[in-house]
Amino acid sequence: MKKFTFMVFAAAAFALASCGKNEAIPPQLPQAADVSQRIGYFASHGWEVEEISERDIIIPHEFSDIYEEYAEMQDRQGLPLREYSGRSARLYTYEVKNYSPENMKMLAELLVCDDKAVASMVYSEDGGSIRMPVS
Repeated sequence: MKKFTFMVFAAAAFALASCGKNEAIPPQLPQAADVSQRIGYFASHGWEVEEISERDIIIPHEFSDIYEEYAEMQDRQGLPLREYSGRSARLYTYEVKNYSPENMKMLAELLVCDDKAVASMVYSEDGGSIRMPVS
């Protein structure tokens, strides 16, 4: 009887430990349908930004070396840029108001597809001598 009781408790412990660990469920992507959601995305990571431009782009099917580096940054942030290759997207550019190393003007960008953030980055205006993830 003790063996049976132990097995029941062990099975229950295993079931409880595995509860909620469904790795097949993708993480929720940040909503970016409107200005407040996009600025809120940056604010949630401590960035104060002001939108300065937006334009339509096509995410390439095949990534160049530079775009591959960008995609790797998105992987580390948990953003699914690779899943959107070949798709149309909207690129929003912002001026960063609360960070200026060595008095450099910093910009931020947010790539939006289907009203969801799929890529983001903060970089220096001088052509990107400084590049960093938003999160």
